[in-house]
Amino acid sequence: MNAALIVAAGSGTRMGPNVDKMFLEINRHPVISYTWRKFDQSAEIDEVILVVREGMQTAFEEIGKKYRFRKSYRLVAGGKERQNSVWNGLQALSPGTEIVAVQDGARPCTSHSLISATIAAAQQTGAAVAAQAVTDTVKESRDGGLVERTLDRSRLWTVQTPQTFKLSVIRRALEEVLKKGLLVTDDTAACELIDQPIQLVISNHPNPKVTRPEDLPYVEFLLQAEKPALAEVR
Repeated sequence: MNAALIVAAGSGTRMGPNVDKMFLEINRHPVISYTWRKFDQSAEIDEVILVVREGMQTAFEEIGKKYRFRKSYRLVAGGKERQNSVWNGLQALSPGTEIVAVQDGARPCTSHSLISATIAAAQQTGAAVAAQAVTDTVKESRDGGLVERTLDRSRLWTVQTPQTFKLSVIRRALEEVLKKGLLVTDDTAACELIDQPIQLVISNHPNPKVTRPEDLPYVEFLLQAEKPALAEVR
């Protein structure tokens, strides 16, 4: 059994005060509806867990009803940090879950082929992450003002979501993070702590995350090209 764990509990501070980016509208639909739809439609996903901010459960329930998502889903309250939110979501998975794909709620352009590819890689390796090779020259600066050195971009990758795992692997990795009181910025970083091999899965199509207001026009452009449009109750 495979599950999607969509993390939608962040504060989204870079969008500005009192803005929940999950409910920003693109082509009249909230961002989270696109992300949720991708996993609801994936033939390889059996259930969806959404980790949301405490107090926002009703708003997400309304999204689920409006768009008539077919697959079983549950809402779980998030934690203080992303790693705590993912941990909470893992506890809500159905018995028998073997693979879990962890997805940013604000990454609505993820393709079905990428979801499938990360699942296949995780089944083989135990952990997999959507990634793209760095093409720009990358400089390191200690103070944010002066260049210290140039990094070898041939060895550098930017990672996205899905980050997909055998359930036993990500549970063990996050247990280590929580035990040591560490803070990790993504889930594969937790796997590095336990020396878990992580397969890079090349993301061949744009897969941006809505982080700042200027991201919206580009994401809107990408979503307009997708067919069919989201169905909704009117």
